[in-house]
Amino acid sequence: MNGNVVIIGGGVIGSAVAAFLAAEPGFAGRTIVIERDPTYRTASSALSASSIRQQFSTPVNIAISRFGIGFLRDIGRRLAVEDDPAAATDVGLREPGYLYVATAAGLPIIEANHRVQREQDVDVALLDPGALAARFPWLAVDDLAMGSLGLSGEGWFDGYGLLQAFRRKARSLGVRYLSDETVGLDRRGSRIEGVRLASGETLAAGAVINAAGPWAGKVAAMAELDLPVRGRRRSVFVFDCRESLPGCPLVIDTSGVWFRPEGAHFICGMSPAEGEEDPDDVPLEVEHHLFEEAIWPALARRVPAFEAVKVLSSWAGYYDYNVFDQNGIVGRDPDIENLYLANGFSGHGLQQSPAVGRAVAELIAHGAYRTLDLSPLGPERIRAGRPLRELCVI
Repeated sequence: MNGNVVIIGGGVIGSAVAAFLAAEPGFAGRTIVIERDPTYRTASSALSASSIRQQFSTPVNIAISRFGIGFLRDIGRRLAVEDDPAAATDVGLREPGYLYVATAAGLPIIEANHRVQREQDVDVALLDPGALAARFPWLAVDDLAMGSLGLSGEGWFDGYGLLQAFRRKARSLGVRYLSDETVGLDRRGSRIEGVRLASGETLAAGAVINAAGPWAGKVAAMAELDLPVRGRRRSVFVFDCRESLPGCPLVIDTSGVWFRPEGAHFICGMSPAEGEEDPDDVPLEVEHHLFEEAIWPALARRVPAFEAVKVLSSWAGYYDYNVFDQNGIVGRDPDIENLYLANGFSGHGLQQSPAVGRAVAELIAHGAYRTLDLSPLGPERIRAGRPLRELCVI
């Protein structure tokens, strides 16, 4: 297509789309990224725990992660900036795996997910309590029935580094970044003709991409659309433990608490239990009470060495949470022919950004997906009331 492609949001999703689109053969348009905070101080991309896994319950999410891990393993080549050899890309990818543990009550779910994962050739193993204790002697297994361990293709990386690498690559290919804020969309019928900015400028738009993260619902409302994406706060705590945990993966406990190593320390967090209040767009203030009241007791129950820990620091960030079915919303809007959505990843945006960036770029440049078919994540399911449930949400 020709004309301006305006991307609203310069975080990892918007920057991934921009980088892939600028490099797409046959694309002749001009790409402009609008980012209201170039420091990324409150961006989800900068405040994430930055992990990647294959252990999902839906084939499309598994395919997205398979693409993502391949991309991260080869990132130095894929996002190299040819005229700047000093800008070598290394996002510190580590692959110790994910470990989901389950009691007898959770066994049917973990076994059902395992069947889906093995059908998609995910390198994952089910371990009984004896095997768990042998592999992770620091883990309390007395109440467990099973654990699901990713043997490869799962771990963590520098999410902010990935964002900056996509941004640097996009700019090297001619993408223009504007430090401004979108305040309105000029919709006429089934098209958006202009994007209005706080500076007073209006950008003519051949295509518009909503990549506004936690604020995607508010951007959609500017085009008279109801997008079920909300900003949901999550707190992350950094803590120290005097004992080491050899071979520690990212562990998701039966309580919903998760933890993983971070250098010489550990980080942890949790999502609200089902039915608990999870308000929208609250201030990014750490919920310090969570650690003492809920997280620490669960940590100490699962890892006896965690009975004596010290919190060193903490932070809070937003999930761009899809309240409809906790899956990404990707594709062209059914009612607005030049509006593309890349929203609602519910905590998975960093790991899914390479595949989503690739897919949306192809959709804009060619009118169809070529590398990965992300049509199961299309916004049509929202309008039809047909949820695509992801059971493995952290």
